[in-house]
Amino acid sequence: MKPSRPRAVLFDAYGTLFDVYSVALVAEQLYPGRGEALAALWRDKQIEYTRLVTMAAPDGGLYRSFWELTRAALRYACARLGLALTRDREDRLMNQYRHLSAFPENREVLAALKARGLVTGILSNGDPAMLEVAVKSAGLTEVLDHVLSVEPVRCFKPDPRVYGLGLETLRRTMPDLSVREVWFVSSNGWDAVGATWFGYTTYWLNRAGLPPEELGTQPSFEGRNLQELLMLIDRAAGGSR
Repeated sequence: MKPSRPRAVLFDAYGTLFDVYSVALVAEQLYPGRGEALAALWRDKQIEYTRLVTMAAPDGGLYRSFWELTRAALRYACARLGLALTRDREDRLMNQYRHLSAFPENREVLAALKARGLVTGILSNGDPAMLEVAVKSAGLTEVLDHVLSVEPVRCFKPDPRVYGLGLETLRRTMPDLSVREVWFVSSNGWDAVGATWFGYTTYWLNRAGLPPEELGTQPSFEGRNLQELLMLIDRAAGGSR
């Protein structure tokens, strides 16, 4: 597929720029032999809760911040696995989630995108406070033009209103921007499909080599790392000259 000429690149945050499974290190210290299981179930339930509150109340009537849903998901996961969750352990795990490890190539790639004249940003389910800490901790503040939370639309991805928030924000400074000129990058296959349905040019950052979603729609592109994204960006920019 010939790539669309990029003018802006938006990234999912959790799982894409920040490693959601890095919490397993602390979880393993607290629950020996169960850390990976807790991290996986915690993440699955977190995403399930975002979908549930969005689908059950499209008007935002049941909206709760991503931080609140993350805490609720942790409590459920521990109960499901039979793990005693004291207040101290809950606080420690939640604090670790606030300071998730960033993938090492993030800053280099984001800086390279900005050097190419592209607008960069995050479009995330995370609430503003969570994103602010994560971005600062990873040293990404200077290489991001936008850090967008779903909070203004009071729903979560893959609701099209979230993807629309990204386009609306970008068009404030680029009114002639087309949806295909926005590239959206996510390591979550369902998120990449949702953004594809919206109309973005999508890059599925499939680090784990997972099978594609069986929904009849595939992301525009797929790769195993962000360096491959840069190659595609350069190819698209070169083809537009």
